[in-house]
Amino acid sequence: MKELINSLKGDKVIWAFVSLLAVFSFMPVFSASSNLAYMRHGSGNAVTYLLKHAIHIFIGFIIIYQIHKVPYHYFRGISRIALPIVWVLLLYTLVKGTVVDGANASRWISIPFIGISFQTSTLAAIVLYIYVARYLSKAREINHNFQQSMLELWVPVFITLSFILPANFSTAALIFAMVIMLAFIGRYPLKYIGLILGMGILAFTFFILVAKAFPDAFPNRVKTWENRVTNFFKKNDSVKDPDEYYQIERAKTAIATGGIYGLGPGKSVQKNFLPQSSSDFIFAIIVEEFGLLGALTILSLYLLLLFRFVVASHKANSLFGKLVVVGLGFPIIFQALINMAVAVELLPVTGQTLPLISSGGSSIWMTCIALGIILSVTKKEEEIAQELEEKQLRNEALQRMIDRELKEDEEMETNLISNIEINHNEYSITDNPMSAVLKKK
Repeated sequence: MKELINSLKGDKVIWAFVSLLAVFSFMPVFSASSNLAYMRHGSGNAVTYLLKHAIHIFIGFIIIYQIHKVPYHYFRGISRIALPIVWVLLLYTLVKGTVVDGANASRWISIPFIGISFQTSTLAAIVLYIYVARYLSKAREINHNFQQSMLELWVPVFITLSFILPANFSTAALIFAMVIMLAFIGRYPLKYIGLILGMGILAFTFFILVAKAFPDAFPNRVKTWENRVTNFFKKNDSVKDPDEYYQIERAKTAIATGGIYGLGPGKSVQKNFLPQSSSDFIFAIIVEEFGLLGALTILSLYLLLLFRFVVASHKANSLFGKLVVVGLGFPIIFQALINMAVAVELLPVTGQTLPLISSGGSSIWMTCIALGIILSVTKKEEEIAQELEEKQLRNEALQRMIDRELKEDEEMETNLISNIEINHNEYSITDNPMSAVLKKK
C-alpha cells in the first residue's frame, strides 16, 4: 500500500478528496439502487448494483492513474485531432441516440459488442475545454485579432454546442458558461466576450423559434427540457405537469424528512418512489439518510476540492496548465452544485449527476479523465524529472537489448559466411562437376 501511495504523482490533497467522495458513494448508491433492483428483478437486493458501481469506481481510478502519468502538454495536440471525431459522435448521437431508463432526451449511444451506454456530450466537453485552453495560451503569444479568433476558437465552440443543445440544454449551457469563464481568465478582450455573449443569445433565440416553427424536427428532445424550464417558472403547483413535477416533490419530501441527523444509512423511504434515486436525485437520498450534517459534509468536500483546484491552477508553470485546471476542474464542482440545487428546486431538472457519487459508468469515467489530466498538471518538477530519468533508463535498457540482438545477428551472419566459404573451397565448381560426388565415400 505504501508503495502504491508513493507511486501517485501530483497533488496528494486532490487524490485524498477524490478518494473520500468515491468511498462515500458506496452507501447511498447501495441504498438507492434497491428501487431499481425491485423494478427490474422483482427483489430489493441491490448487491449487483453495488458491485457494478465498485467496478466503475475501480476502472475510474485506473483511468486517473494512467492519464496522470502522461505529460499534460501532450493534450494540446490531442485536442485538435479529437475535436472533429467528437463532432461525428455528437451528430451520430443526435440522430441515433438511445433512450436510457425511460429518459425522453436521447443523449446516449450504445457501444457495439459491449452494451455500455455512453453520453458523448461529457467527452465533448473535456475535449473542447482543452482546445479552448490551447487556443487562449497560444493567442497570448501570437496576439490574434477578433476575426482570427472567431474562426479558430468560436466557430468550433458553436459547432460543438449546436450538436449538444437539442438533446441536452443544461450541458450546453454549462459548457458555454465555462468557455466564457476560460476566455475571461485567459484575458480575452472583454468587448469581444460581450459580442460572443450577444451572438450566443441570438443563436439560442433563433434555435427556439425554429424549434417552435418545426416541432417535429427534434422529436422528444427540445420538448423535454422546454417543459422542465416552463414547469420551474410556474408559480401554481396545480398547473404544473405532474410527471415532470413528481420527481421534485419526492426529492423535497426526502430532504424534509432527513432533518439534521437523517433517518440512518439504508433507511430512506423516498428511494422507492424517485425514478432516478441513484443518479440524478441521489443528493436527496443522502440528505434523507444522513441529514443536514451529511449534506454539509458532501458540500464541504466539493468546495475544498474547488479550493484545491484554485491552488493547483495558481501553481501551474504555464498558462495552458492554468487554464486546463480551471477548464476541467471547475465544471466538476459546478455540476455538483447544479445537482444539489435541482434537488431543492433552486434550478429546473437538468439530468446532471453528482460527480463521483452518482451511479453510472460513463459519467464516472469522464470525470476521472478530467481529474487525471488535472493531476498531470499538478506534478512537481522533481516528479517530472524522476519520470524523465526513468524513461531515459528504460530507453537505454531497450537500446542495450537492441545492440545485443544486432551483435548476435552479426556474429551469426559472420559464421554463416565463413561456413559458406569453407564449403565453396571444398567443392569448387572449377573442377570436374562430378568430383564433389566422386570424393564422397
